[in-house]
Amino acid sequence: MRLTRIHTPETLLAPGRTTLHGAAASHVARVLRLRVGDAVVLFNGDGCDYAGRVAALRAGEVEVELLARNAGTPESPISLTLMQGVARGERMDLVVQKATELGVAQIVPVLAARSVVRLDRRQAERKLEHWRAVAVSACEQSGRARLPVIEAPAALDEALLLVPGDGCRVTLSPGAGTPLTSLAAGTTAITLLIGPEGGLTDAEVGLATGAGFERRSLGPRILRTETAALAALAVLQATAGDLR
Repeated sequence: MRLTRIHTPETLLAPGRTTLHGAAASHVARVLRLRVGDAVVLFNGDGCDYAGRVAALRAGEVEVELLARNAGTPESPISLTLMQGVARGERMDLVVQKATELGVAQIVPVLAARSVVRLDRRQAERKLEHWRAVAVSACEQSGRARLPVIEAPAALDEALLLVPGDGCRVTLSPGAGTPLTSLAAGTTAITLLIGPEGGLTDAEVGLATGAGFERRSLGPRILRTETAALAALAVLQATAGDLR
């Protein structure tokens, strides 16, 4: 039987009763149409799943009786950060959704010079809220008990300040002679930079190289930005043993 998993912003969950509000309550009552007594699993991003059942339904609220705290699905043995050139509409949503399912720890949207998408501050805030909701939904579906960190979209020079200082830094380049699979065994942290639809400019490639990014190849074909990101993440997770 498929478990119904719901994310809640509640920071402290424990056996007993808790109340869902807002979007979570609406999703349970109006979208899933759960009833009193139905099983549900809550998670708040702390790495655990909280099994329970619907105890009461009220206007704008759903009361859940939590029965047990269980270890969530294990995270990847490598910490993956995806620096993704912001793509148009559904393409970016797809990257956020599938990257979450594939186990990335952090997503940094990059407003590159050749990005088709242009965002002012208010648009960027709305996009960030939307992408975080996409990631929540992906975690609910895939069984992840931790949410990836999604940063606000930023230009490449600013985005580079948001990525971890340790581990490997790689960017894809069709002309690179070194394959992506050649990363050193035992690597525990990888930052992957993917350009937008039009690719990175020479200046951006130089900026990334100066920040320690190494060029790697994913094969002989030129892939769309969303395909390149997800294929590369799958390769890295397979190499690490997370996908098998």
